[in-house]
Amino acid sequence: MAVLDAGDPLAVAVTGVIRSGDVAGLRQLLVTHPGLAVTGIRRVGEAAGTRSLLHIATDWPGHIPAGPEVIAALVAAGADPGTPFVGAHSETPLHWAASNDDVPALDALIAAGADIEAPGGVIAGGTPLADARGFGQWRAARRLLEHGARTTLQDAATLGLLDRVTAFVESLGPDETAPSLDPVDISGAFWGACHGGQLATARYLLGCGAELDWVGYDDMTPLDIAIGAGAGAGAEDVVQWLRGQGALRRAELEHR
Repeated sequence: MAVLDAGDPLAVAVTGVIRSGDVAGLRQLLVTHPGLAVTGIRRVGEAAGTRSLLHIATDWPGHIPAGPEVIAALVAAGADPGTPFVGAHSETPLHWAASNDDVPALDALIAAGADIEAPGGVIAGGTPLADARGFGQWRAARRLLEHGARTTLQDAATLGLLDRVTAFVESLGPDETAPSLDPVDISGAFWGACHGGQLATARYLLGCGAELDWVGYDDMTPLDIAIGAGAGAGAEDVVQWLRGQGALRRAELEHR
């Protein structure tokens, strides 16, 4: 793959037409510069790494004008939707669309052949669904499920797929307490359910032995993440329930 520095005039030009949704301008550049569609853009310093042009189209905050049309033009010119980022992680453009809750871009990439189960995410090297779930991008997460994405226990718990959670638990033990469950896995799933505002799932997992004040991502307890999720995830009832169970915030644990 050829690589241009981010400051190269051609890199600046193609980035500009992509981010502005100038589909006609993009197509003209792709015709004028054969091979441009499979060229990477290298950035140094903050957010260093090499991005494909499809990464440029799905970069934060996503939702560029005419996003699906831009993606279609790049793919028609030879861009590979499975090209990974080269740098601190190996996320594909689909990971980035999922992280931005950019459902139109997500649909366009999957239609173009993007691997819905591609690894390499910043969330434990996981799939696009792991990114969507981890960053609380609920529309993208649900859309990935509609496209057939597989779920881990934490995915299912965070999204409130109680039937999948119970099936997983019951497959590991003779009853709902499932003594063979990994305590870290069950507590992590409980934390995820609180993040997603999934009260029924959180209740079930606490009954399966989850640790009420398990400290997860960014040193947050289930109560911390439920408070942080707030109305956006419908987590107010989870916050109330957790407080009723005696749950604590991280700062409160330090002074207990």
